[in-house]
Amino acid sequence: MNRWALYYLSALRIVIGVLFALHGAATYWGFLDGPQSSPGVFAWPSWWGALIQLVGGLLIAFGAATRPAAIITSGSMAFAYFAYHAGDGLSPLANNGELSVLYCWILLLFAFTGPGPISLDALIGRGRNDGQAPATEKDAAESAV
Repeated sequence: MNRWALYYLSALRIVIGVLFALHGAATYWGFLDGPQSSPGVFAWPSWWGALIQLVGGLLIAFGAATRPAAIITSGSMAFAYFAYHAGDGLSPLANNGELSVLYCWILLLFAFTGPGPISLDALIGRGRNDGQAPATEKDAAESAV
């Protein structure tokens, strides 16, 4: 199972990214029967939050600029939780903040783990060493030459 762990992580990233992007699309356009709120253009925080969800979710789903996108999206979910849910008590079960908490922590996971092997980041990075140390002493000696 361990040899497949990175692929499962990539699959989780894709699913979370798509679901997160759908939240943004639903806010703007009521996409897939989601709750449309039609925020005014540049209205804080609803319009910007939906933009972060839509663009950040797509970046995460495709695995492009995954770490920065994950940090921004995770932070937006932390903001959503404390700004909108925590006022009704700190328990996510009592204040309907479970989804914000789950997204926050799962997105933060991708900030630390990266996108995994099934991603645009990995595809682009395959042609270069990506700043990683050589795997063996022989590789280190060859790269020093």
